[in-house]
Amino acid sequence: MESQTSVDRKITLNDIAAGCGVSRATVSLVLRGSPLVNKHTRARVEDELRRQGYVYNRAAANLRRRTSSSIALVVNELANPFFAEFAAGVDEALGEAGFVTLLGSSGESSSREHAVLSSLIEHGPGGIILSPAEGSEARAVLAAVGARTPVVLFNRELGGTLPEYAHWDRLMLDNQRGTRLATEHLIAQGHRRIGFFGGHDDSSSSRERYAGYEQAMQAAGLAIAPNWRVESAPTRVDAARATHALLAGDAALTAAVCYNDAVALGLMLGLNQHGRQPGRDFAVTGFDDIAEASLSMPPLTTLSTAPRARGRQAAELILARLQQPQAKAGTVVAPVELVVRESSCPPL
Repeated sequence: MESQTSVDRKITLNDIAAGCGVSRATVSLVLRGSPLVNKHTRARVEDELRRQGYVYNRAAANLRRRTSSSIALVVNELANPFFAEFAAGVDEALGEAGFVTLLGSSGESSSREHAVLSSLIEHGPGGIILSPAEGSEARAVLAAVGARTPVVLFNRELGGTLPEYAHWDRLMLDNQRGTRLATEHLIAQGHRRIGFFGGHDDSSSSRERYAGYEQAMQAAGLAIAPNWRVESAPTRVDAARATHALLAGDAALTAAVCYNDAVALGLMLGLNQHGRQPGRDFAVTGFDDIAEASLSMPPLTTLSTAPRARGRQAAELILARLQQPQAKAGTVVAPVELVVRESSCPPL
């Protein structure tokens, strides 16, 4: 029986080292991108890696070392400026700690979220920061990332229940209090017919924000008509398209509490298209206080969540979990603050 050829044998670091006349340790440093290797030696090693067809399995290397140089961040809507600021905060804090950020977006699709998580986990991240997609289920996320991967959930809860062995921390926004403050502000301005605009019931943050609006209206003795709530994707374009449904539902509405700033900015565009003037004959409030909120026309009244600071906070939570993997999972609720600008005018 013939012996196996060298083609069938797995190429090792020793093979690469022997092929270019360096030590195994030097090859390892090149693979890890260490600055300790001079550029000429690095080039020689890289040429030999290509010549022999060596494939570096970073995830396996991380597992052997029980360390990782990366953290995965998966958001539900990359086009939302809030998440751009949030991601910048995450990346800053992780970079200061010597980690790189692996970024993915679910586009508000739970099936896409599963695919993104499954792909990112192959790179062996030390942990995951996840802002869940609408309709995302806990067991589906667990199936994608495994029980041993630390996870920080941001702003939204997952559907279903988690097994006790899943040590997942939570960083949430004070959603209900925020929209209660916004609604109370509009009521104090003299509004009585106030709608709630944007978001879907499939997300916990949307349900919490609607609950805050509902709480303030009930406390003021104001009834809420069924057609005063109009759902939309939490994006500017979809909100602008849904403006007609809000106005057609009740033309006598004088104000709307919006799910987030992107929705509020979309509503203001839609109002202008329908001959209404936000900040003059229709009051609008948002949620997030993205950078654009203070520069819109009119400047947007909103709930400040400090998205970049929240990103840093999420990164700090995942880094703390890596330091203490057996610590009890915790929930942090970040405060929000009402910022009053010109969009929340009194009724005419």
